[in-house]
Amino acid sequence: MPAASVPVIAPPATGIDPARLPDVWRGSELARSRLPVTASGHALLDAQLPGGGWPRSALVELLLQQPGIGEMQILQPALRTVAAQRPIALVQPPYVPQARAAQAWGIDAARLLWLRAATSADALWAAEQALKQGVCSAVLLWQTAIRAESLRRLHLAAQTSDTLLLVLRPMACAAESSPALLRLGLRPAHGGVSVEILKRRGPSCDDVLYVRLPGMPDRRHLPETDYASPVPQPVLAVAAAQRAASVLV
Repeated sequence: MPAASVPVIAPPATGIDPARLPDVWRGSELARSRLPVTASGHALLDAQLPGGGWPRSALVELLLQQPGIGEMQILQPALRTVAAQRPIALVQPPYVPQARAAQAWGIDAARLLWLRAATSADALWAAEQALKQGVCSAVLLWQTAIRAESLRRLHLAAQTSDTLLLVLRPMACAAESSPALLRLGLRPAHGGVSVEILKRRGPSCDDVLYVRLPGMPDRRHLPETDYASPVPQPVLAVAAAQRAASVLV
């Protein structure tokens, strides 16, 4: 006995283009993220970032060929924007933060919190607590080695706040998996930096972007010419830094 045919009922035509629905995202397009973003201040870079800027409430990784190649200069416009709202935490930077550089960039040095930790575990804990407390507009964490589990904890903590979380790591970490919403590789270039978009929500970016940075020399510069100066002028005195750390954690 032949099987009874099952009628196929077509959905009613609505005349709505699915591509125009706010919750529909095509992999060939940059994602329209619902997360708040802070413009990077570099039009060429913003055009390639989902949402048009650095995503907040999420983990962003900057993978560096070496420290001091212009990573702070490329972040300068965004940091100047968010510093007007809440302090910025610098956790385990490879150089002594410089008050003069911050002031030259239009950032009040008193808005920068320099956190030094005895171990990497302490640095991760301090960064996580700063995110959970929501007292900082941005948290910058420098780490040479960090487990994927720790990155996930930071990503989850960032989701509970409206904070810009930037983790700066060596370029060698590009081969490791990461929960980061956005990963960029930075290399030195004449008068600026070259930027490779390693991970983003959207199509892969095969082009290497060149971001020119004002004040950068038109030659390959040494790390110490970035944001460190020969004469240390710490952002916070040690006692003040300790008080800031106690507030954060």
